[in-house]
Amino acid sequence: MPHDTALITTIAAGIGLAFVLGLAATKVGMPPLVGYLIAGIVVGPFTPGLVADSSLAQQLAEIGVILLMFGVGIHFSIRDLLAVRRIALPGAVVQIAVATVLGALLSQLWGWSWGSGLVFGLCLSVASTVVLLRALEDRGLLDSVDGQIAVGWLIVEDLVTVLVLVLLPALAPALGAVETAGTTTPGLASTLALTLGKLALFFALIFVVGRRAVPWLLERVAHTGSRELFTLAVLAVALGIAVGAAALFGVSVALGAFFAGVVVSESDLSHEAAADALPLQDAFSVLFFVAVGMLFDPRILVEQPLQILAVLLIVMVGKSLAALGIVLFFRYPLHTALTISASLAQVGEFSFILAALGVTLGLLPVEGQGLIVAVAILSISLNPVAFGGARWLNRWVTARPKLLARFEREAIIKSDLPSRPHPLRDHVIIVGHGRVGSIVAAALAKQETPYVVVEHDIAKVESLRSRGISAFFGDASRGSVLDQANLADARMLIVTSPDPYKARAIIDVARKVNPGIDTVVRTHSERERKYLERMNVGLAVMGEQELANAMAGHALRTLD
Repeated sequence: MPHDTALITTIAAGIGLAFVLGLAATKVGMPPLVGYLIAGIVVGPFTPGLVADSSLAQQLAEIGVILLMFGVGIHFSIRDLLAVRRIALPGAVVQIAVATVLGALLSQLWGWSWGSGLVFGLCLSVASTVVLLRALEDRGLLDSVDGQIAVGWLIVEDLVTVLVLVLLPALAPALGAVETAGTTTPGLASTLALTLGKLALFFALIFVVGRRAVPWLLERVAHTGSRELFTLAVLAVALGIAVGAAALFGVSVALGAFFAGVVVSESDLSHEAAADALPLQDAFSVLFFVAVGMLFDPRILVEQPLQILAVLLIVMVGKSLAALGIVLFFRYPLHTALTISASLAQVGEFSFILAALGVTLGLLPVEGQGLIVAVAILSISLNPVAFGGARWLNRWVTARPKLLARFEREAIIKSDLPSRPHPLRDHVIIVGHGRVGSIVAAALAKQETPYVVVEHDIAKVESLRSRGISAFFGDASRGSVLDQANLADARMLIVTSPDPYKARAIIDVARKVNPGIDTVVRTHSERERKYLERMNVGLAVMGEQELANAMAGHALRTLD
């Protein structure tokens, strides 16, 4: 043909095969992302037949990462980010340290140097943000407390990885790398100072200038009345800040895109911006998984099966157990600890970048890079199994109160629960004080209706108590926690948790104590709503259904 069609071929082959194999995966009960990964293997350089351009695929995948992180930033406010800092910051740092040590110790058994082991362990310590976000979205957990902690945790991991990527060249000689003739390595102190200075300047520009300039720009563009110009403005902000952050400040494009979304969230047009970015986000995020599959050489499964199994155990068991212990140590419920553990049981994009840098510096053997890619494919494919196992384990332990008390005893002791039930009568108990629960609480307060909040985020409990609001820390599916809110004399129970299994467990506990209590439950699916109605729940609210009813009702009243 007279012109180069590599880009068109890569997009067509990637999306086409991803669709076919993703659909096939769902037909056999597997998540579609497994089909996307297999599509990448099929068009990759290690299998016969059509070979797509891997470098183009990687760049297209980067666009997907930018748009995905931009969308998350829009829905993840600065307040949400600060709210989880007490668990996300120390948790991520400790988990990275544990995974790094495990990887370094394993590499010693293979005869690698400590420098190689350190880089290898760091590669295993960082989870994929893309995989995490897709998993949370598919389960309706992105807006939950558990989802906010998981996202905050990954943001801290990304920041740590950015520092590592910048400092590794300066540390390479000390770690055993051989400098190339004619090249010099900058000093560690100067490199660290420069990196921290760039990060400080980036955050200053984002939160001082960006929070005012970006919403102002979007509002001005919206006044033009052109939908195309508004969409272009949204994409220009997302891509421009992401690329600019990487080029000028050494920040990853994913992190830059996330904070671009955060500043857009300050605008009243943020939901419109998210809607414009969503279609492109879905298409390009699929190409991320295709690009990961293209890196995989299936021969490594035959040549190094024991090494792969050992590394996979570190990623899916070692990291998960470390996260589980950390979250429980900070007095969070078991289901939160299990959600975080499942979220981190994989590795992805940052691991590839760090591994490539390690190979370039002569710190990581090429064999190590191959192991990381293979384990990434396997851990991403098995991540839905990790979430399913976490959910099953939570239900199994919750059904055994004595066993559950061993995990959460420390949290209950330190939650400062009173020894006697709350004195209120004929009150409302609100389970969860997130975006939905806080609105419900505000409405009740406006009508001077007495209410009590039960929340499993101790930081929120402390904040509510400081404002004079009755709040209790703990898992509402445990009778002892609801008893403190005087469940026996309550008129209504409102469950705002998006987890359907959690909601069912809470209702079962409540009805054993107060069979006649009126209940209102939040749900995300028609099937769950019908199930809750069969349980004789007073009201099962599905957001999309209520929105449609309100719009239809207004339209009919206006037309009538």
